[in-house]
Amino acid sequence: MALLLGFLLLLLELCGNTLSLGSRSSTEGTEVLELELPATNYETKDSYKAGPIGGLFQIVHIFLRVVQPNDFPEDILRKILQKKFDLSTDYEKPENVVLTLKIIYYEIGVIICAVLGLLFVILMPLVGFCFGLCRCCNKCGGEMHQRQKKNGPFLRKCFAVSLLVISIFISIGIIYGFVANHHLRAQIEKTRKLADSNFRDLRTLLNGAPAEISYILSQYTTTKEKAFSDLDNVKSLLGGGIHEQLRPKVIPALDDIKAMAEAIKETKEALLNVNNTLKELKKSSAQLNTSLSDVKRDLEQSLNDPMCSVPPVATTCNNIRTSLSQLDDNTNMDQLPSLDKPIDKINDILQTNLSSLVQQGYKSFNDIPEMVKNQTTDIISALPYVKSTLNSIGSDIESIGEQIPIQDQLSNFMGYINDTETYIRRNLPTLEEYDSYRWLGGLVVCCLLTLVVIFYYLGLLCGTCGYDRNATPTRRGCISNTGGIFLMVGAGVSFLICWILMTIVVLTFVVGANVEKLLCEPYQNRKLFQVLDTPYLLNENWKHYLSGMVFNKPDINLTFEQVYSDCKENKGIYGTLKLENSYNISEHLNIQEHAGNISNDFQNMKVNIDNIVLLDEAGRKNLMDFSFSGIDAINYNIYLAELSKAPTKANLLSFADDLEVKANHLPHGSLKQSLKNNAQTIRTIHRSEVIPLEQSMKYGKARSSVYQSIKELQQKSSGLGMKVTNTLSSLDSAQDFLTTRISSVIVEESQKYGNTIVGYFERYLQWVKISITEKIAACKPVATALDSAVDVFLCSYIIDPMNLFWFGIGKATVFLLPALIFAVKLAKYYRRMDSEDVYEDMENGNIGFHRHHSTQTV
Repeated sequence: MALLLGFLLLLLELCGNTLSLGSRSSTEGTEVLELELPATNYETKDSYKAGPIGGLFQIVHIFLRVVQPNDFPEDILRKILQKKFDLSTDYEKPENVVLTLKIIYYEIGVIICAVLGLLFVILMPLVGFCFGLCRCCNKCGGEMHQRQKKNGPFLRKCFAVSLLVISIFISIGIIYGFVANHHLRAQIEKTRKLADSNFRDLRTLLNGAPAEISYILSQYTTTKEKAFSDLDNVKSLLGGGIHEQLRPKVIPALDDIKAMAEAIKETKEALLNVNNTLKELKKSSAQLNTSLSDVKRDLEQSLNDPMCSVPPVATTCNNIRTSLSQLDDNTNMDQLPSLDKPIDKINDILQTNLSSLVQQGYKSFNDIPEMVKNQTTDIISALPYVKSTLNSIGSDIESIGEQIPIQDQLSNFMGYINDTETYIRRNLPTLEEYDSYRWLGGLVVCCLLTLVVIFYYLGLLCGTCGYDRNATPTRRGCISNTGGIFLMVGAGVSFLICWILMTIVVLTFVVGANVEKLLCEPYQNRKLFQVLDTPYLLNENWKHYLSGMVFNKPDINLTFEQVYSDCKENKGIYGTLKLENSYNISEHLNIQEHAGNISNDFQNMKVNIDNIVLLDEAGRKNLMDFSFSGIDAINYNIYLAELSKAPTKANLLSFADDLEVKANHLPHGSLKQSLKNNAQTIRTIHRSEVIPLEQSMKYGKARSSVYQSIKELQQKSSGLGMKVTNTLSSLDSAQDFLTTRISSVIVEESQKYGNTIVGYFERYLQWVKISITEKIAACKPVATALDSAVDVFLCSYIIDPMNLFWFGIGKATVFLLPALIFAVKLAKYYRRMDSEDVYEDMENGNIGFHRHHSTQTV
């Protein structure tokens, strides 16, 4: 308990010495500046594991929970600390009597075990003394005469097995003792390393805090440079913001006009292509009509031959004459209207370069950032609260660092740490020296027990191996007799040392059990802190002792448990000790007044963005002329219909083949030859004139380029007036938006721009505040040092091995009592007797007992 209070005072010393620091902690960086404190690494582990021996420690803990199952006596400890329990003054006071009964009730398990141990210590020497006197008088089994019993072999085996089992239990206890004794020595040897590690971590904490504060203050330069950079980059930030706000409304309107300008050019190209193709088609169609007329005339002249009047040639001639109507032209290209007038109108429209006018609109809109830059450069440099305010904030930040007397306070605490370390280093050799004596004493105790159990093992070994069941008690062998002597020596040594061992066990048990139950366990479950945090406990005038020590304000709710928990979580001293009650960092990091002035300055900036014309009147007239150009009134269907027709009424190849077949049926002569020549002419016309004409038209499954062009023209001109109207409406809407809303957009973006500048410092100051209140001087080394002193050094290094030691030695010592009883009983069956009972019929192998004869053997 004293050690724990000493380390709590160490924590209080740290609290008191860091009080005037006012603020220290770290936080994570902002999204923009990514501010973050450098990580601090500590040597000492925040947890301790005993290793394989930890299982043995748990066995002892279970035993102690059985012996001492009561909860931690918080009320009793509070009254003791409040000095309301003093037996030296008024023992008979009712409250003292009640408290005494509560203490007895809590300690009843330990008291019973201690009383039993003391009885063992008192009675065992007496019993041993009486047993020795009794044996000297040939009583209590001291007579060297063994009376034969019917169940003698069974008893011998039973005694041997029982002694062997008990010896094994004693051996296990001895092993526990050896292991605990060695482990305690090994852990004491680690104490120096543990102490050095904790002191280095505390120095790292104390030395790192000023560097962390300096680092935080130095980050203001980075923040200020970022803000000044944004002030100098007003073109892309403010102008670009205004531009981006207007873009969704303006750019689509300009894109529509640009698309319309491209559509005018594409319409002209399509009209020219269609018009030129139609002229070629008309020419080709006229040529085909002439060629067909010539062939038709030749055929009519051939059919006037006299042979056509002679049957059956007359029938063939009449059939041919009837089919001549199939040689007519099937199209009427000459009736298709010319596209020269729409083309002329489009040419007139293209006299105005609409694309150039649109590019001027784009340029006028994209020049907004440059216009903002030109108008705000002088304004920003003349703002009264911007750069000067930002510089003044930097001065305030630096003054906060100067107002915190870190070095002086930390140097005082560093001196306290140095003195503590010097004290530990000076006394640690003494501790190690005393531990060497303790280790030697523990080794002697374990060796004495080992000696006893070795006697028992040797007695069992010699007695069992040397025992001859056919030998009489007076004729037993030397080995068997030696085994019996070993057993009696073991029993005698047990009487000599068991009371000494039990004395050691009782003392270590009382100390170790109480320290484990009253300090180690409540420290681990933090009930001890809850007791210390009881109002008015450590000082009857202070509600909260810790806040009274730190602030001299005992009404502030600052508890040991909260401080310890926060330090375990590696929180900063400022937030852990609630130092805002002494030095409120928030009051010194307030930027709201300055931020309001800066924001107002940016909102009052005069930025005029006018004379932005997306499309002038010439461009508007150009669009209107295009809508009235008449291309949407052209009847494209008649063109498509003519292009869909076949060039001729009949297939000329089929007609020529049929004509040639009919000619072949005629008699040889000029008529037959003439018809064949005309058939060949028709094939030539089809090959040279019809096929090219078909390729230029839509005929069949083919889709000619002119046909596609006409279809595209039809689609583009469909609803042309409505398209132009919508485009102009969108343009008017965008132009009106620029005229009426641009001022509000400028104000909004100016405010946003100002908030961005101020936001850097707000985020920086917020980071500074969080850093100082949560991160700087993170007190985990303090909690780790306390854990190292109480949980690791006292409980894990000392108490756990000590408890395991008395548990093992006590177990072995307790089992010495039944062991010596069985050893004495068993020795009778191994030792050579001075007299024996008389046996009869031994020669017949009868080992029974007919009569009892007692014969004194000399």
